[in-house]
Amino acid sequence: MKTGIFVGTFNPFTVGHDSIVTRALPLFDKLVIGVVGDHVQKPGIPPAAERIEAIRALYADEPRIEVKAYFGLAVDFARSEGARFIVKGVRSVKDFEYEREQADINRQLTNGEVETILLYSEPQYASVSSSMVRELQHFGVDVSPYLPSRNNDITI
Repeated sequence: MKTGIFVGTFNPFTVGHDSIVTRALPLFDKLVIGVVGDHVQKPGIPPAAERIEAIRALYADEPRIEVKAYFGLAVDFARSEGARFIVKGVRSVKDFEYEREQADINRQLTNGEVETILLYSEPQYASVSSSMVRELQHFGVDVSPYLPSRNNDITI
């Protein structure tokens, strides 16, 4: 079984994240979305259980997607899930350089057993980030265009 992981804080899970998941899914038999657990010291971050349930609701009809909390290194999470691939989304050259460095270190830590796959952002999502969505929310802007929904009644 070919398994990949897609990890992040997902505060909140955006249309950009959804695009990466949708585009990565055909590459794997199973895609595990790893939500950074409650050990992260970020002000105002909702509990991991809340973020996990919102993402699970979004993909409730997709049996190949699992959503779980993870703690520690992404490569350790990949190993625990039997995944040989870490999926990452990149929006810019800045993202690319950061993810390239992470991929190099992850390859070294796993002796090449875990590979990183970079998926480029679709152009319409290149400016969408969780931090941008949080800032817009702070100022009372309707952020629904930046959040994925299914069945018009579930918004993350």
